[in-house]
Amino acid sequence: MDRVEFRLETEPFPTGEALTVCPYVNGVDLRELTRAVELLSAEADGQPDLASSYAGLRDPGIRWPSRHFLGEPTVTWSGDTVLLGCVCGDAGCGPLTARVDITDDAVTWRDFRTGHRGWNLGDLGPFRFDALAYRTALRQT
Repeated sequence: MDRVEFRLETEPFPTGEALTVCPYVNGVDLRELTRAVELLSAEADGQPDLASSYAGLRDPGIRWPSRHFLGEPTVTWSGDTVLLGCVCGDAGCGPLTARVDITDDAVTWRDFRTGHRGWNLGDLGPFRFDALAYRTALRQT
């Protein structure tokens, strides 16, 4: 199974610095994993700088005990859970989203999409996490 962490990080935004929640999968920032997949599409569009132009989520309402990452998202895009927001600070501007499936034993992130861009993210995930370890990671936020 994959491992997840939800790290609290301070990030710069146009309106000033803010504390965000940033997912890490198997010790790697989700933005790095996404960049590797998005880069070909971004280069084909002539905008390589847009590959993984995401920020952590700064809405304090997504931190524990929120069920945002547990299938009851407080920030959504077309029904999917927003995992990362836009670098502008608006989670709905250009988010990274996924379907979050919950069972007694596992949490799975699959079917990743990026906000306004039709880029193919088929090579990203799915990621399957042990349910107990996942909830433990969330409690740290």
